[in-house]
Amino acid sequence: MSALDSMLERNKDFAARESAAGALIPSLPVASRQMKAMIIGCADMRVDPARLLELAPGEAVIIRNIGGRITPLLLEELGMLGRIGQVMAQAPAGGGEFHLIVLQHTDCGITRLAGETTMLAHYFQVGEEAVAAKTVLDPRAAVAGDVAFLKTISALPGAWIVSGLVYDVATGLVEVVVPPGPVRS
Repeated sequence: MSALDSMLERNKDFAARESAAGALIPSLPVASRQMKAMIIGCADMRVDPARLLELAPGEAVIIRNIGGRITPLLLEELGMLGRIGQVMAQAPAGGGEFHLIVLQHTDCGITRLAGETTMLAHYFQVGEEAVAAKTVLDPRAAVAGDVAFLKTISALPGAWIVSGLVYDVATGLVEVVVPPGPVRS
């Protein structure tokens, strides 16, 4: 049996179980709908934000990329998601708190690319001289830098809450590196 075959078999079990429970399309209680979150995390399969933060379906949008970094492409995705929310009349800028969380982790594969200046410059869409400022070797510095960068983006609603976390793959614990605070004061 291939990996895909195995996944499809597990999906049949999931669909039967969730359909029987009436939970295929999650319906969160009204109180839960007020707290909205978006987590930007790493694509590393050891670091699934839904699992390590024990999120229920519908609690957060999760965007994953290499290193869990803020890149120009990720900013485009944020803009598109915001527009989708507006079209659906569910823009997070409306009532309730919206939390933007940058989640990176220890032992990230991007650290092994520190010497690949040309590749990283292309990924971050910066000049090669600016790659060192992206701090790929230190997840805490990277999270702090990415959160600081998000706070400079005038298109983000100032009332949004933003924070930065680092997940330790050895202990399973999440450390708050940048405490929650508004995008702009």
